[in-house]
Amino acid sequence: MAIKLHRCPFMFNKLSRHPCWRVQTALDEAGVDYEVVKEPALRFNRTEIERRTGQRALPVLELEDGTMLREESSDLAARVREGRLA
Repeated sequence: MAIKLHRCPFMFNKLSRHPCWRVQTALDEAGVDYEVVKEPALRFNRTEIERRTGQRALPVLELEDGTMLREESSDLAARVREGRLA
């Protein structure tokens, strides 16, 4: 698996405005193979994400080389749709 999607654990929330779902949908539509990594629901428990990205917000894309991409979900989804994950 080349990409990991670090997202909240609320997989049932499929509202288009939900940040994690927005990026997951973009990955699905672009045909990108990815693995879902469920992170803690509460921000104060996201210490590993904070250590690796400098913040506790989700979603985060982890590339094959370990690079962590953290942007606003609409920007991250646009990046996926445009094929700019490298």
